[in-house]
Amino acid sequence: MDNKKRALVTGGTKGIGKAIACMLLEMDYHVTITYGNDQTAANRFASDLTPFTGMFEMIKVDQCNTSEIHSLASHIKSRGKLDCLILNAGITLRKSIADTTDEDWMRIVNANINNNFFLVRDLMEIIPHGSRIIFIGSLMAIHPHATSLAYAVTKAAIHAMAQNLVKCFEATNTTVNVIAPGFVETEWQKSKPQHIRQNIYNKTAVKRFASPQEIADAVRFCIGNPFVNGATIEVSGGYCFK
Repeated sequence: MDNKKRALVTGGTKGIGKAIACMLLEMDYHVTITYGNDQTAANRFASDLTPFTGMFEMIKVDQCNTSEIHSLASHIKSRGKLDCLILNAGITLRKSIADTTDEDWMRIVNANINNNFFLVRDLMEIIPHGSRIIFIGSLMAIHPHATSLAYAVTKAAIHAMAQNLVKCFEATNTTVNVIAPGFVETEWQKSKPQHIRQNIYNKTAVKRFASPQEIADAVRFCIGNPFVNGATIEVSGGYCFK
């Protein structure tokens, strides 16, 4: 197992993260998967991964808690190297500007910006040349969305962070990219009222949401192509915010 490539997927037991974790296991990576508060989903996913026993571990980490992020980094460093870092975990907030408290704002900033930066900074020393760093951004970072301002702004910061990190890893053949999904068939999206879903279909050229596997395929592309670097790849089905 020492020669296996190692990956970390944050927020990897549901939705997009789950699809990415499964893809990496199928690619023969040893995968560390973090999750937040949904223990039931984590247990269910661990059961589904029985064929990959010994190739993965799951760690409960609060993405908002910087101390837990530092502990996660220390644990990963004890493993010796990290060939693929997928920064998927994040939180959203649907409030108007007037209703967004200081605490709301800082919680989103810590989860989506600060703690992702701390992970990259702390793990940089064990990331070998030729590795992959991939952020899961959002189409809302590109097109304004007034009811999710905090989420959109922090995801835009993630897009900028990735582009700047390209320079930090220059000449190492480690690439840094962003996948910016549109609407994806995750548990949260499935709970939306049908009339809202239909409105989204009407604005989407392919008239549906993406599957989590389709987002994972975009991640696979970035892993497999060493010349894709500093890119923000939109996977939106032709969604127009107009």
